[in-house]
Amino acid sequence: MEIVVANKSHTKYAQLICDTIEESAKVRGTGIAKRTPEYIISKLEKNHAVIALDGEKFAGFCYIEAWSHGKYVAHSGLIVHPDFRNIGLAKTLKKKIFDYSLELYPDAKVFGITTGLAVMKINYELGYRPVTFSELTDDPTFWNGCQTCKNFDILTRTERKMCLCTGMLYDPKEKKAKEEEAAKNVAEDSKKEKIKDHPFNVKVLMRLKKIKQALFLKKKK
Repeated sequence: MEIVVANKSHTKYAQLICDTIEESAKVRGTGIAKRTPEYIISKLEKNHAVIALDGEKFAGFCYIEAWSHGKYVAHSGLIVHPDFRNIGLAKTLKKKIFDYSLELYPDAKVFGITTGLAVMKINYELGYRPVTFSELTDDPTFWNGCQTCKNFDILTRTERKMCLCTGMLYDPKEKKAKEEEAAKNVAEDSKKEKIKDHPFNVKVLMRLKKIKQALFLKKKK
């Protein structure tokens, strides 16, 4: 099994990718935005996707979308062919596209909306957090992409505030702040431990001071 950044040589899989996405949605009975082969091909040609292949056989796929001039990034079309399910491929694909998108857009907020519990779990493990739709991109192009979903009327009625999908967000700035705070706490704890364990810590110095004072005062008397 090989997972690679997709390119125009993979356009022969475009129709199969679309069919697999649609069939999967029907089986699960969930709403999903339909993709066209032309749209998938545009992602392949831009190298904005990853594809899993077992030899020449299609196994899985996921692509990148950028919104609001690259301030937001989404991973869409995550799909695993039925012949390769239940082996952890979806998680591997998601990790691959996640890392790749951060290479392309290191400062972008990565988000997604999904009804799938498995995808939510994967997102959570990657550092996403559940958010309201107001924290996601306000780019109308993204939301217009939901028009082919059977639940689009819910999104419209709520003025894009909620739907059956759950919004999840990964903010690299938040992650960096948490890492810096954790590093600071580790440094402070390490410093405390050194002071505690050092043979000349504060308590020892205080004892030496008292001994000196006692000796000097005794000699003085």
